[in-house]
Amino acid sequence: MSNLRGRERGFPGQAACVSAFTRHIHGATLPHIRPYIPAMPASHLQRGAEAEASARDYLRSRGLEVVASNLRCKAGEIDIVCIEREVLVIVEVRHRGRLDFGGALASVTLAKQRKLIRAAQFHWQRRPDWRGRVVRFDVIALQGRPDGRPVLTWIKDAFRAG
Repeated sequence: MSNLRGRERGFPGQAACVSAFTRHIHGATLPHIRPYIPAMPASHLQRGAEAEASARDYLRSRGLEVVASNLRCKAGEIDIVCIEREVLVIVEVRHRGRLDFGGALASVTLAKQRKLIRAAQFHWQRRPDWRGRVVRFDVIALQGRPDGRPVLTWIKDAFRAG
């Protein structure tokens, strides 16, 4: 019988654990739990916006008409949408300051490609003026150099849907 009573009482420290969990649920802060603070400074958003602006300017200088940028939906975000003749061009902009993990181009993984395709399908269905066009997926990579100026690489038809 004594063994059964031990199980009914729970494990050593259970009361403290339950009360700590209860304080956590009801909003009390725990001394050993710290709020999440992102490691990246907020300037990464500014660098991303500057990279997209550089990409838009570059595409305009090459004769493409920029019709939309930063289109968001549940499936993901499209950085830039352009029209080149009769082709609707979906552009993903990637910026990396260093070559760690393969750099900017290597960061466009298969999972990222799928997200872009789903986002493009979502917006393509909702915009009648886009429906009659062939869609092309391009990638613009801005890779940092030691002198601080990025090198822009434009990959036309980087991947395809389906």
